[in-house]
Amino acid sequence: MVTNADSGAGRTPVQRRWGWEHPAAPRWLLLGRVGVDDSDSDDIPLALCAEIEGLFVDLPPRPRERFTLVGCAPDGALAELLDRLPVEALGTERAWLGDISLAAPPGSLSWFDVHVYDRTEAVVRPDVAEFALLGRDDTPYGTCRDVSGVFRERAAPPVPQVRLLGCRPETPLLTALGAVGNASKASRRRRRIRAEVHMTAADGAIRPVIDGLVSGTVVAGEPSRLGAGLLDVTVDSDPREPLPLGVLDILEQWRTRRPAARNEWAGHHRKLRHHWAGVTLAHRVDAAEQPPGTTYDLDGRYVTDIEGFYCAIGEAINGPGGYFGWNLHALHDCLRGDFGARTPFRLVWHDSAVARAHLVAGYDGRRLAPATTLDDLLDILAAHQVEVDLR
Repeated sequence: MVTNADSGAGRTPVQRRWGWEHPAAPRWLLLGRVGVDDSDSDDIPLALCAEIEGLFVDLPPRPRERFTLVGCAPDGALAELLDRLPVEALGTERAWLGDISLAAPPGSLSWFDVHVYDRTEAVVRPDVAEFALLGRDDTPYGTCRDVSGVFRERAAPPVPQVRLLGCRPETPLLTALGAVGNASKASRRRRRIRAEVHMTAADGAIRPVIDGLVSGTVVAGEPSRLGAGLLDVTVDSDPREPLPLGVLDILEQWRTRRPAARNEWAGHHRKLRHHWAGVTLAHRVDAAEQPPGTTYDLDGRYVTDIEGFYCAIGEAINGPGGYFGWNLHALHDCLRGDFGARTPFRLVWHDSAVARAHLVAGYDGRRLAPATTLDDLLDILAAHQVEVDLR
C-alpha cells in the first residue's frame, strides 16, 4: 500500500515512496510477478514486508570438488605437467594449470557454453563424443572422452522455505494466496512467485538488493503477530543460494544512513566486501563529474584483496560509500566516464605497499580465476590515461 503522502500516480514502483499505517516502517518491498503472466513486466508490486526469513543465511563452506578427465589425451602444458608427476613432489604452485575449459572438438558441428554461478544449478552434458581441453587464451591442452563430477542434476534448495513475515500483500500475491489448498497443476502455476527484493528507507524510497530474490511456490498465509492486517506468507523455495547473513548487517547500516567516513567496509571479509561494493552500486546517485586533470586520493591501508580495491577506489572518487566499479568489467565502464571522474586524472595511492604485498599472482579461490595483481590494475588504469602516484 502506498502512503497517503505519495499516491505514486504516474510513477514507476521504483520512483514511489512506500509505507503503511503501522508504527514501524516496512523494511522490504518485493517487485516481480506471480503465476503465469503473459506480460513482459517483471516489476509488479507484490508485497511490503517487515522481515524475510530465509533470504539471508550462512551456508556451510562449499566442499572442494574433484573432477576426473576420463580417456584423456593430454597435450601442451597438461602433458608436460603429467610427465613430472607425482604432484606431491611438484608443490601446489608448480602443479597449477589454471582454468581448463571444455569445448567441442575442432571440426565438430556441436556448440555449447556452460556457466555455473550457483551450487544448486544443473549442468547438462552436451551430446559430444569427446571434449577439447583449452587453457587460458584457448591454449590447447588435449582432449578427453568425458569428465566426471562436472555434469549433474539440479540440487535441492539449501534453504527449503522463505517466509515473508509481517507482509502486506498487493493484489497479485493475494490472488496466489487464494489458490492455496488447491492441489491442481493450474493452482500451482497461479501460486508461482519470482520477485526481486528492494530495501525500503525511512522515507519510503527503495533500493534494489542485488542478488536478493524470492522465487518459488506460495504454500501458506496466516495472520502475523507483527501487526493487525498483516500476513506471514510461506514460499517453498526454488533451488538457489541465499545471501550471506552479513549482507543483512550491511543493508541495515545503509538503511539508516549513508556511510559518513571512509573505510567502514574495512572490517568485512572478502565476500562481504564484494557485497558492500554491490550496495554502493545500488545506492549510486548521479553527481556532477569532476573535470579531467582532477587528483584523487586512495586510502590503501585496507586494500588486502581485489574487493578492497573496489571499495577504496569508489571512495577515492565519490567519497564515503562511493561506487567506482565492483569487478573488472565495471571498472572499465567507470573509467570511460559518467561515474564521477573523467580521464585523464591523477590517483595518489597511499600505503600502496599493502596492495603490493597482497595483490599478487596466483589462483584466486574465491573468484575461481587467476588473481588480479597490483600490476594488472596499474596497467588498466594506465590504459585509461590515469596517472597513478604510488606512495
